[in-house]
Amino acid sequence: MREITTLHELGEAISGEELYVRYSEGPDDDRSSGSRDTESGLELPGLSANPLRPESWWTRPVEDWLARQVCQYEHLRRKEPARFAWVLAGPVVGRGPDCEPLIRPFRPVARLSDDLLEEATRRYRERFHAGRGPGDDES
Repeated sequence: MREITTLHELGEAISGEELYVRYSEGPDDDRSSGSRDTESGLELPGLSANPLRPESWWTRPVEDWLARQVCQYEHLRRKEPARFAWVLAGPVVGRGPDCEPLIRPFRPVARLSDDLLEEATRRYRERFHAGRGPGDDES
């Protein structure tokens, strides 16, 4: 599987097709285990993943969207060191319990490098008010 090393390169990859990011032990492991809803214990009909193409309302740079999407589940990698971030393509067959797309069948596209993850984390911290909700504006 090829490796994507920058947010710019990831942005170029999403211009051609609908792609998603997933944190797991990789495509080979996911072919045999899939995704499960941890609260109910139910097996999901596809792999849970985060969409990488910005929504039509997004007016900020594509790299900002990508940083946000890549960072949303980065805690899974810290929690389980065997997990890594990788990009996949495939049809959406449903939505998971957090409204995330469920992809099946899937095609692995690329692995995200540690450098890209560090770039995404820096950009996310610099450009977003992570953890703040409505009414939490700084005065």
